[in-house]
Amino acid sequence: MFPKVPDQHKTGKPLIPNGIGVLYVLFTTVYLFLIYFSGIAPASNGVSEPLTLAVCILFGGFMGLLDDWMDLKWRYKAFMPLIAALPLIYLTLADPFARTSISLPLLGVIDFGQAYYFLVIPLIIMIVTNTVNMLGGLNGLESLCPAIVLMGLMALSPMHLVLMLGPLIFWLILTGFNLQGKIFVGNSGSFAMGMTVASFAVITDLKLPLLISIIPYVFNSSLILLTIFFTKNRAKVTFDGKKLVADHRKSLVTLITYRRPLTERKVVAVISLIVLFFTLAAVATSLLGPHLAFS
Repeated sequence: MFPKVPDQHKTGKPLIPNGIGVLYVLFTTVYLFLIYFSGIAPASNGVSEPLTLAVCILFGGFMGLLDDWMDLKWRYKAFMPLIAALPLIYLTLADPFARTSISLPLLGVIDFGQAYYFLVIPLIIMIVTNTVNMLGGLNGLESLCPAIVLMGLMALSPMHLVLMLGPLIFWLILTGFNLQGKIFVGNSGSFAMGMTVASFAVITDLKLPLLISIIPYVFNSSLILLTIFFTKNRAKVTFDGKKLVADHRKSLVTLITYRRPLTERKVVAVISLIVLFFTLAAVATSLLGPHLAFS
């Protein structure tokens, strides 16, 4: 049913079903529509949060499928998520309580005004979706790490917990299979999950926690893009049949394995712990007090 691709980091390179993330997209869409019809989730001046989130995730999954089928160039992948920002902009504009500012530790409150709707929200969607997609390639890496970030955001927004509870459980099931090397979520999964994280953060107004949580993603993407820009080379690791090792530092994965052979699971564990650290830092920063609270 699903196309199979070789697992480059397993002995014999066994063929693994790819693109299973589309099941997450389908499940989440149905789930959010049921939430909408049940009337559980709130609406802002008649604009539904579940439907807005469903549209965004559907587009993220569609974009991932296009990438799986056509191998989209980065200039298209970078800007296509901007289309998914439109329903979020509409939702936020309809919300009379929407805040256009962010409170940063030590820097104070920064109010973006109208630029928040038409500049900041599109940038959030574009950056988060693409950076989440770029941190992958190892079993469990592209599924476990965004789940950690999403759980941190959900912990800070209990009022919106129902929106993502079912989808998170379903994604964690896929993550379990992905960690075992039985499936790949593919670009359809990573783009959809990146869109989920970004959209949920905008809907719940968790700008600062999102900013802190995705620091490892931004760092990884910066390394990759700077390397491509200056050297025209891409980051890659060598698999010797048991461990991964790199002779350069052009991504987060190659930085960790630089002249330090590690098993795939150890690399995934290290990066997941890094993401967990920044996610916990985001949660702690938000809970420390009013002077550090997000806006």
